[in-house]
Amino acid sequence: MENEKLYWMNYSINIANRSKDNNLRVGAVLVAEDNKLVCSAYTDEYSGLSWYKILLSKINKLNVNKANYLFLTVNTLFSESEFDLNKLMERIAIEEIYIGIPDPKLSDYLTNDPVSTFKSVYRYPDNFQRLILHQNLNYYENGKQNIKSSPYYSAKRISKIVMEKLQEKGIFISEEELQSNKQIEKLAQLIVENYKFNIEDASGLVNLVISEAFDEKYATYNYLDDARSLSIDWKNNFLTIYNKLLLSSMENKDILDVGVGSGNEAIALFSGCHNITFVDVAPNGLENIKKQIPNSNIVVSRAENLATLINNSYDIYVSLRTYNSSFFNVKQAISEAYRVLKNGGNIIISIANGFLCPEDQYIIPGLIIPGTEFIDIYRGFDMVKKLSTELRNNCFEDIRFFPTNVELFLSAKVKK
Repeated sequence: MENEKLYWMNYSINIANRSKDNNLRVGAVLVAEDNKLVCSAYTDEYSGLSWYKILLSKINKLNVNKANYLFLTVNTLFSESEFDLNKLMERIAIEEIYIGIPDPKLSDYLTNDPVSTFKSVYRYPDNFQRLILHQNLNYYENGKQNIKSSPYYSAKRISKIVMEKLQEKGIFISEEELQSNKQIEKLAQLIVENYKFNIEDASGLVNLVISEAFDEKYATYNYLDDARSLSIDWKNNFLTIYNKLLLSSMENKDILDVGVGSGNEAIALFSGCHNITFVDVAPNGLENIKKQIPNSNIVVSRAENLATLINNSYDIYVSLRTYNSSFFNVKQAISEAYRVLKNGGNIIISIANGFLCPEDQYIIPGLIIPGTEFIDIYRGFDMVKKLSTELRNNCFEDIRFFPTNVELFLSAKVKK
């Protein structure tokens, strides 16, 4: 992201700090085409007024009708179903909008949300989102976006398990260091620099503890903790998407399923397939699948490195709820998917997009902001955009999007 845009994001966060402690702190900045400030506003800049009313007043005084950029720390609601940003856009034309995090009162998707209806909406990076959360911690801690309402996810975070397993081996990494180096290569390099490992040993260690972490969390996964336990249609969702692609029966297809966890989905979907290969970093889940589907092939490996699998060997590549995992490299994984698929083969990916609050039996939509205890309702759709871009970059075509109430599906066809 260009330095100029990062500057204005930081500017918007800094002015939001001037808001009174007892109000939701929001900063908004309008920037012209020449990257000069048009005007800005923050909550309570004028006593008792919202950022929107203050910014609108300044726009009217300046007689401004358009701006190149708007940087807004929180996409606020002024009622249960109306957004301040929509009202602003009725008054002024804006080329690109950059959003930090959703309003803490937003607990479900609204059809008029400008993040989904306005084409040129982009997001603040994770480190800035964390700063905005910290500014407004009292508001978000008491909202449904707090995953402490979903104890399984708040207690068993992959990143925490990785830190604990590294500590057992004498490697002490802070949470801040982990969030800044949340790729295998970066984390291995950090260990090289701090503990005088060679890169091969450090990479081996990182891969080992990540495999152990996924085994610990998912190999004996209890699906009563999963949002899909409230969705009896999750199996039919996949089969409906498969049928929409006009593909023939899975029974005799060469299928690769990457990222299988405990194997529940794999067993439910692919037990009748004759030519099926399952891949995961955690061996225990694979062993469970092998017991249930004896004719299957199992491979302990990461999605980003399928070196033992032959080029152009599969009709269908499936990966459910894996591409938004911790320490996952989307670019490398899609490149590998392209390599192993036959020409004209199909890829079906899903992104988890909901967390179960077991006490009240409701689903909190979205994905966790890395390094926090909070869910970002928009993050799943950000991930879909990222995946779509990588699929196009790797010569996939006919990219389709299928949203459901607990996960977001993407499909595409490979052209070689």
